[in-house]
Amino acid sequence: MARQDLYNQRGSYSDHSDSIAPQPSYASDNAWMHTRSDSHGPNAALRGPTPPDVFSKLSAAIPDLRPLDSGARAATRAEQKITFLGGCRLYPKAMAWSMAISSTIIMEGFDTLLIFSFFSHPTFRRAYGVSTGNGNYEIPTRWQFGLPTAAEAGEIVGLLLSGVVADRIGYRFTLAAALIFLFLSVFLSFFAVSLELLLAGQILCGIPWGVFQTLSINYAAEVMPVTLRGYLLANINLCWVWGQLLATGIVKALVNNSSQWSYRLPFALQWVIGVPVFIAVLLAPESPWWLIRDNRLEAAKSSLLRLTTKGTVNVNETAAVMTYTNEVEKYLNDKPSIAYLDCFKRSDLRRTEITCVVWVTQQVCGTSLLGWAAYFYEQAGLQTNDAFSLSVGTYGLAVVGNVVSWFLLRRVGRRRLYLGGLLTMLITLLAIGGVGVAPTSRGQSWTLGSLLLVLTFIYHLTIGPVCFVLVAEIPSTRLRVKTAVLARVAYNLAGILINWMTPRMLSPTAWNWKGKSGFFFAGTTFLCLVYCYWRLPETLGLSYLEINVLFERKAKVSKFRELQINLDSLGYFSMDRAERDQLPFRAY
Repeated sequence: MARQDLYNQRGSYSDHSDSIAPQPSYASDNAWMHTRSDSHGPNAALRGPTPPDVFSKLSAAIPDLRPLDSGARAATRAEQKITFLGGCRLYPKAMAWSMAISSTIIMEGFDTLLIFSFFSHPTFRRAYGVSTGNGNYEIPTRWQFGLPTAAEAGEIVGLLLSGVVADRIGYRFTLAAALIFLFLSVFLSFFAVSLELLLAGQILCGIPWGVFQTLSINYAAEVMPVTLRGYLLANINLCWVWGQLLATGIVKALVNNSSQWSYRLPFALQWVIGVPVFIAVLLAPESPWWLIRDNRLEAAKSSLLRLTTKGTVNVNETAAVMTYTNEVEKYLNDKPSIAYLDCFKRSDLRRTEITCVVWVTQQVCGTSLLGWAAYFYEQAGLQTNDAFSLSVGTYGLAVVGNVVSWFLLRRVGRRRLYLGGLLTMLITLLAIGGVGVAPTSRGQSWTLGSLLLVLTFIYHLTIGPVCFVLVAEIPSTRLRVKTAVLARVAYNLAGILINWMTPRMLSPTAWNWKGKSGFFFAGTTFLCLVYCYWRLPETLGLSYLEINVLFERKAKVSKFRELQINLDSLGYFSMDRAERDQLPFRAY
């Protein structure tokens, strides 16, 4: 639908007399800036060199776009004031569909951990490994690096494709196509008789895994209100944990089975898990934000009706806010198009940088030790059964940490929880390194295992879930898919390096660092902590429009919350004083 036609549909956006709003009646030409003439004070970063009102510019650039009317403003205000229980009553269907789409991550978590677990599986090592003497077999270090790296390479291809395809045909159809491709690719892994065929299977399976990694996040970010956004985005990390826990549990149950089915059956289970997920994807409503960007207003309203409890949410007002935010964002960032190159322009460059580093942090803060938990325990001196038992306990503890993080996200905030997690993990990694220096003994092995349990709990209490929230909230709405793709590509590239190093750190035939590898990851965690302290802003409780404005005005990290309050007090989208006083921002 043409822009002129879109905004000429007055009365369809709301129940009020004007579609997106009456004439501006709320502010002078300096409404978004500070109206005083001095250059000091907390609003200075917002003000700049006394530019004209951004809404005046918008009106000149987009004649049919008017400031939000009172109904649309009230819809935004009401959304920000919703409590958790209130959100559950208003948006139960949105929560259910978001969790259904996020279940694709369960498949990825399950699939990707299988290979790591098989490196400690006696039957798998006997079938694919080389003899090390005394009846023992080992997967060569180059293959321990090559198989996970093949998946990472395939994921990069899938990520880049999804960034283009999803913006063209939508999230649902892209995910459905990826699932079909995965079903076909699993055949190669299931029937593989050599490491070379397994490598090819990992590459092909990695392509749909890359699609799952970002679209599940974008879908959750775009169907949930502000209050519930953090919970459902953090749930994506929990889906990852469920997949890993399922994979570890199945491998443990089959570890004493000496037939080929002990490692082929887990591959086949991907078909069993994938079928209900595929059905859910086909039935799910499309993201209303994607439909707005595709100029399909009525379809967006229909999607909103499917996401909310009937009669509780005014979809006309909600669609008006989405349309308005989309147009403001295009104007502020001068990007009517949606391309990867746009992620490196103007304020989006800063957003892309932060998103990339936040996701890379997940790779370099010691999480590869968790993925290699069973192998780590075994090389530290534990029996294979004990190693897998501790691995199952590790992921069970991760579930608990993730659930607890839901409550901390709202009370502590994204930034503090992320920084606190990095600091605590830094201390724990130093402890792991210190224990690793001690002579090898059974006591040392169990101490290292216990510290890994602590590290797992901290990660899934903080860095794990908070990362998914941040990578969804920091990018602009129009470039969210592509920014997330670039960030995940950076994550996978870092993963390739970590996958090359970690086997050598732990293998007795290579570097043989064992617990001392904690010192290396303590160093990388410290660097991430310093970066995030200076660059990572707080996004708790902010609408996407507010986040756009703060990045556009180059708000400093230390002033992000303060400047958000100033935007509120200046009436950044035409709220009157009584309405502004009801907003919950000052409570944080």
